[in-house]
Amino acid sequence: QVQLVESGGGLVQAGGSLRLSCAASARIFSSYAMGWFRQAPGKEREFVASVNWNGDTIYYGDSVKGRFTISRDNAKNTGYLQMDSLKPEDTAVYYCAAGWSTRTYNSWGQGTQVTVSS
Repeated sequence: QVQLVESGGGLVQAGGSLRLSCAASARIFSSYAMGWFRQAPGKEREFVASVNWNGDTIYYGDSVKGRFTISRDNAKNTGYLQMDSLKPEDTAVYYCAAGWSTRTYNSWGQGTQVTVSS
């Protein structure tokens, strides 16, 4: 397991952009797949995006395709989520996760709040 710390959340107007970062505590992060999830109040956790260890396999949830971009910099033990064309329905707490595959995660961050105003 690794410790993950998200940052970059905040308040933005609809149509704006934010870039979330996920800093990992250990080099093993470079061997892990990474994912982003979100949870809005009263709703279940939703898959946002994932990337495998070397960045050549990426998946997106249907609601964010074409607007969000996941990436990673293994030299910095950091992952990113670029969020463009934000909508009020993107408002949620965003979590990053890491694990041995894009389907299995054993480490989770504490979350960062993203609020999109209309």
